[in-house]
Amino acid sequence: MSGQAVRVGILIAGGGIAGLATALGLARAGTRAHVLERAPEFGEVGAGIQLAPNALSALDQLGVLDKVTKDAVFPERKVYIDAVTGATIATIDLGEEFVAHYGYPYVVAHRVDLHAALLEGCRESGLVTLENSREVLTAENRPDDTVLVTCADGTQYIADAVIGADGVRSKLRDGIIGDALVPSRYVAYRGTVPTGVVGADVTSSPAVLCWLGPNMHLIQYPLRGGRVYNNVAVFKSDRYSPDHDDWGTPEELDARFAGCCDAVQNAGTYLSRDIRWPMYDREAADTWVDRRVALIGDAAHAMLQYLAQGGAQSLDDSVAIVEALVGAENVASALAAYQDRRLAHVGNIQRLARVAGELFHIEGIGRHLRNHAFKDHDPTAYANLDWMFMPLAKAPTQRRYPV
Repeated sequence: MSGQAVRVGILIAGGGIAGLATALGLARAGTRAHVLERAPEFGEVGAGIQLAPNALSALDQLGVLDKVTKDAVFPERKVYIDAVTGATIATIDLGEEFVAHYGYPYVVAHRVDLHAALLEGCRESGLVTLENSREVLTAENRPDDTVLVTCADGTQYIADAVIGADGVRSKLRDGIIGDALVPSRYVAYRGTVPTGVVGADVTSSPAVLCWLGPNMHLIQYPLRGGRVYNNVAVFKSDRYSPDHDDWGTPEELDARFAGCCDAVQNAGTYLSRDIRWPMYDREAADTWVDRRVALIGDAAHAMLQYLAQGGAQSLDDSVAIVEALVGAENVASALAAYQDRRLAHVGNIQRLARVAGELFHIEGIGRHLRNHAFKDHDPTAYANLDWMFMPLAKAPTQRRYPV
C-alpha cells in the first residue's frame, strides 16, 4: 500500500466511452464519481463508430447528443454488397421512416469526437474527478460494505461501489469471472482518407457500405461531415496465432481481397498497414456483479463488431447502471438489478454477433444461398431490429432476438 487509501464514493475503473458515460450520467443525477484511467492521458483510439438509435437515446439522456452529432454523418441507408460481384444483397433504409419508427436516427461518428464530448461533459459537471496513470488491478469487497481498490503503482482507494469499465482486457473481470479472451482468427486494418480520394461511385450519397466476401468483409462510410472516408477491412488469417508477427499480415490481406471486385480491391490502398487489430470477444457471462463491484461495456461483454452494437450497448449499460444506483439504499441490490436488466439481452447480442460474422464470411455455395435469401428483403422492415435498436427507455426489460 502506497500511503493511506483515498476515500471515494463511486469509483469507475476506465476512462473510455463506457466509463465516462457512466460518470457523466451520475453527475447529471447529482452524484459524484471518481474515474481512474490507466493511460497517461484521456483519449480514444480508432476512427469510425456506428451509433444506432439506442446509442443516440443514451447520448440524449447524457446531454451530449448535439455535440456528438454536430460533426457526424446521417447515412441514408445501410447497404450489404457481395464483395466478389459488386451486386447488392440487401438494404436497410435509414431515412425518415426509420427515424419515425425509433425516435432517433442512425449516425456514424468519429470515436475521438464521441469520447471528447463525454470527457467535456464530465469536466464541465464539477462532480467528476479524473485521474490518469492509474491502472486498477483488484477490487476487494470488505466486510464493512466498502470496496478496497488497488492500482498497479500501489495506490489504493476505498469506495462504496466500483464500476469496471476497463475494457476488453479487464483486470476486474478477472476477479469476478476469470475467463479468457476468445481469438476469432480475424484481424482488422483501418484507414481514413479525404473523401475526394475515393471514387464517386461509393460516395455519391451518404451510406454505410458493407461488402461481404469469402472470409473477409469491408466496411466504408463518410465521417466528420463527409470530409473524410472511413475504411475497415477484416479478414481471416489461416495462421491463427495473434501472438506472432507473421499472423494477419498485409500480404494476407491483399491475398484475401484479390478475388474481390475493383471497388473492394481499391479500398486496400486506403488502409494503414502499420497497425493491425486482432479481433477478440468473450463468452457470454453468467454474472457481471460481485456485491459492490460491477462490470460494464467491453469488460462485461466484449463482442465481435459485426452487428455494430459494441459502443451502443456500452452506452445502454451506462444508462441502466446509473438508473439503478441513483437514490438506491442498498448498492449491492442496485447492481444486481442492473445486471438483471442487462445481462441476458447483451448476451444474446454477443452470440448473434458471432452468427452474423459467419453469415458475412460464408464461402462457396453458402454465399450464393445467403444472397438469394435476402433478394426480396424490404428495406423498411424494421421489426427484426427492434429488440436491438429500440432505445432502452422504450424497450421491454427482457428482450430476445427473433428466432
